[in-house]
Formats: sequence, C-alpha cells, structure tokens
Amino acid sequence: MKLHLILSLGLAVLVGITLVTPASAVVSMSWTSIGNAGNAADPSSGYGAVDHAYNIGTYDVTNAQYVDFLNAKGSSNSAGIYNGTMGNKGTFGNITQSGSSGSYTYSVSSTYANMPVCGVSWFDAARFCNWLGNGQGSGSMETGAYTLNGATSGIVTVNLGAMIYIPSEDEWYKAAYYNGSTVSYSLYPDGRNDITHADANYSAISTGLVDVGYGTPSSYGVYGMGGNVFQWNDAVLSSARGLRGGSWSDGFGVNALASWGRGNQRPSYYDGGIGFRVTSVPEPTTVVLAIFGSGVLVTRRRR
Repeated sequence: MKLHLILSLGLAVLVGITLVTPASAVVSMSWTSIGNAGNAADPSSGYGAVDHAYNIGTYDVTNAQYVDFLNAKGSSNSAGIYNGTMGNKGTFGNITQSGSSGSYTYSVSSTYANMPVCGVSWFDAARFCNWLGNGQGSGSMETGAYTLNGATSGIVTVNLGAMIYIPSEDEWYKAAYYNGSTVSYSLYPDGRNDITHADANYSAISTGLVDVGYGTPSSYGVYGMGGNVFQWNDAVLSSARGLRGGSWSDGFGVNALASWGRGNQRPSYYDGGIGFRVTSVPEPTTVVLAIFGSGVLVTRRRR
C-alpha cells in the first residue's frame, strides 16, 4: 500500500518514498537535531520540557541569509522588513539598501556576512520563517507558519502544523541548557555552570558582533545561545514576546546568559542587540522510517 504524507505549508510532499522539494531554494540552513523527547523541565526554572523531537538552527540567522530574504521579498520594503539599524556601520549589521522603492536591492560585505542579523523585530523573524516554509523565492512571507496579512503589531500565534517557525521558549531553553546524556541542565548555554568571554560574546565589554560560530556550543552543539544577540522566542507575555540569551551590548553581563535570564519586548521592537534563530520539525524521511519501523501511524504534536 502506498504511503501518502502531505506536509503543511507546501514544504514537501511524500508520495511513496519520493520527496519533492522546492527547486527555488536559496538559503541553506544548518540544523541541529534535538531529541530526548519527553524530558522533564528544569526544576530550577520550570522551563525546558518538550514532548517532541525537533530541529533548531545550529547558528543564529546571519546577515547573508537575511539579505537573500530581503532581495527576494524586499523590493518595496513592505512591512518594514528592512530598517536603518540593520545598516548601521561598524558594530551592527552593515546591510546596505540600494535603489528606490519597487526596485530596492540589498547587500552585505563579506566581513559581516556571517555575523547574526540584528535589528529584527519578532514580525521580521516570523516573515522570514513564512518565506522559508513556503519554498523561498517568491513564496509568501505573509501566510504560512504565521498568518500575518500585513500585521506589524499585536500578538500573532503560530499556526497548527507549522514546519519552520520561531522556537517556543521551552524548545529554545532545552537546546541551550539541557544535556540528554546526563539528563540534567546547566546554568549557562555552554554546557557548564560557568562561562567566560571566550565562550560567548556578551556584555558591554564586547566591541560588537562576531561570527555566529564563535565560542562554546551548548551540550547539543548549538552555537550562540548566549551572547552576540538576544533571540526572539514564541512566548506570549501579555503584549510582549519572549527574548533569551543576552547580547554583545547589554549591561546585564553574565546574568542575561543564565537559564533564569528571561526577557521580553513588544513584537514590533528592534535594536542592534536582537536577532533570532529558527526551528523546524524533523526531516520527512525520519517520519517515514519511524512509521515503517513501528508499523503504526503516529500523529506528531509540535508544541
């Protein structure tokens, strides 16, 4: 009997065991698999319990990746997906906008290409996720994981069945602080209970952004969970969205990197110390193998 598995958002279709993927993809993401589904929450904070396997970006989204998004969807800069903070020279993103509305183009120098994009609002991050999930290129940035339809303020929650999305707070927390081998949590996102500036680019002692691969990764091998830029998560805190991880520029020092260092801001807010990373469900082929191996069809719950 043929297996027909249709993945939402048009990301891919599995017919039998043939995977059809978009031909127009430009941005290549590096993913780290986060397993150990059903882990308990961190007893010190109550966060980190996740009942499903997922992938998280090994690195923050970079200037180069965001420039690809801007060149695909930013010719008129609709919804303000580019702003001046992204173009500040020196310590910030150095993304250059050229031309006039309707024909804007964007670029970033090789020096800054692999640094995390900064100056992004939660809405910018959500639009990037929609675009990735819709096959990139001319794919929609307004619908998909998030139904935005022009929204640049307010609270928009993730749609059921989203394939690429902003991580939930628990997903972010687990990737940063949990060790599946020891079944324990660390205080800092370097897999330890201490951290130095060699491990993470944090606090005002820093002179600016550094490449996304800087420092010591988490126990899962995820880089930049502490320092460089705060990262948006999908937590809804009244009229704000969650932030974690600390940044190169904040005055909180090492405290912002700790597992209890929880922040938030209104989703339209942006500055030079805020960026993001993305999360996805496991590869479709993994689902097929699990189905064949168990002989049963399991409905996977993302959140």
